[in-house]
Amino acid sequence: MVCTHLPATKSSFALNGHTGLALAAALIGGCASMPGAHYPRAASIALARPEDTALGARFEAAARGHDGNSGFRILTAGVEGFLTRVQMIDSAQKTLDLQYFIFRGDETGRLLTDALVRAADRGVRVRVLVDDGDTVPGDEQIVALDAHPSVEVRIFNPFAYRGHMRAIRAMEFFFNASRLDYRMHNKLLVVDNSVALVGGRNIGNQYFQMDPRSQFADDDVFTAGPIARQLSTTFDEYWNSRFAIPVKALQDSAIKTNDLAQHRAAGRRRREMRPLESPGQDYVAQIATGEPYAGMVSGRLTLIWAPAAVICDSPDKHKVDSSVLAGRLMERAVAAAARGVKSELLMVTPYFVPSADEMQLLLDLRARHVNVRILTNSLQSAPELVAQSGYMKFRVPLLMQGVDLHEARSFLGNTHGSGQTKHISSYGNYALHAKIIVFDRDKVFMGSMNFDQRSRRLNTEIGLIIDSPELALQSALRFQGMVQPENAYAVELRDKHLMWKSREDGQDVEYDREPARNEGQRLEVKFLSYLPLDREL
Repeated sequence: MVCTHLPATKSSFALNGHTGLALAAALIGGCASMPGAHYPRAASIALARPEDTALGARFEAAARGHDGNSGFRILTAGVEGFLTRVQMIDSAQKTLDLQYFIFRGDETGRLLTDALVRAADRGVRVRVLVDDGDTVPGDEQIVALDAHPSVEVRIFNPFAYRGHMRAIRAMEFFFNASRLDYRMHNKLLVVDNSVALVGGRNIGNQYFQMDPRSQFADDDVFTAGPIARQLSTTFDEYWNSRFAIPVKALQDSAIKTNDLAQHRAAGRRRREMRPLESPGQDYVAQIATGEPYAGMVSGRLTLIWAPAAVICDSPDKHKVDSSVLAGRLMERAVAAAARGVKSELLMVTPYFVPSADEMQLLLDLRARHVNVRILTNSLQSAPELVAQSGYMKFRVPLLMQGVDLHEARSFLGNTHGSGQTKHISSYGNYALHAKIIVFDRDKVFMGSMNFDQRSRRLNTEIGLIIDSPELALQSALRFQGMVQPENAYAVELRDKHLMWKSREDGQDVEYDREPARNEGQRLEVKFLSYLPLDREL
């Protein structure tokens, strides 16, 4: 049976109930298998000779001068993550590979898409692989790039329904959950197979901490040298996997050359209109300065050269986990590094829903008198209440074993370690999105993996473990800034009752009731905590 695909246009929102149900029935009946799975597609791989590019030549020589190690720089500020991405794309000579869980169609997303069009117009080969699990109206703007002869866009494990009616999408998920619950959570950008950006940030205003309505604190690691080729190898594996479906297989009638022409025209207007300005910040003008990227490439901004390991799930993680296929499960590498800790483990994770063996690992560390310190979101700052509901039951067992537990506030007292400006912090919509683990202040993990069941079982993930005391110390200092009482609640156990301690307006304060935005938030998370959802969180 041939599946019917509805292009993601405004008309998809105008379906009446009968039409929507009929379409849903068609989707459920005909598309239980992955749509586009048999569409012809050519395999491709990363640039074979990166040393023939300016970036490749520069960093190949630099690596030789540093014992074959790779160079790293952590980008804590959200705006630096945005600027560096645009500037990296603008510097590409031969190839660009992008892999993201979310690629929003907001201002930053469209500016990045504009940069990809400029690169393709220069003759750069562009490959974009995006997940399909959390798309919203407007995100399909990235699809227009596929009309360019130098660009190919693929969708990881796509839905059959291409519109945005939530009821139809939910119905398709309900009847195909075993497939559609499996998502690609990786975040990666590689330029000329020579430099790369890996970490926790998706593409979108909130991930670059520019949106007054929501800011996600996160990190990227700029990498240069041999590690870039290893990261490219993981991209190739995903790109050529059975899950990566060309967009032409899904909605070929919606991809037209005139869409690309309209995108170009809109891009010129965006640059002229300065769409990203706030008090004291003109982000479009900052792109033109070339900083911070130019400083990292030239050496004005120091790179830390160190050995590192790329850790990444196999694209067919489910089959690896069930021993059907040989492959990689990155949580094993992270767990092994944690088990080897002798004195201190620092963890930053937006969602904390450990499995039984992960919880036992932390308790075993405490039994060896290892100092375990965790920072996660508070109820007040939680982006996902369902995930917060899964976390709540772990607080008392952790505190009883002496774990040092902190929860980020949504309204920051200062910007130490936050990655954002005082102005944007004044809106009080701050939340954690970073995934950082520091092992004995000798090495550090950064990547896309949360410390929760979804990252372990249902999402593919990627990250780095960098063997660098200097970068580990930088991350530890950021942790210390984020857990200051002005910025986070210290959670304590007093007579078997949870207490939240903080500092507000220069005064120490204590709460014996969980801080929340409102009473409705407390009631909702309590209700969710009774549901058996841990494996989905």
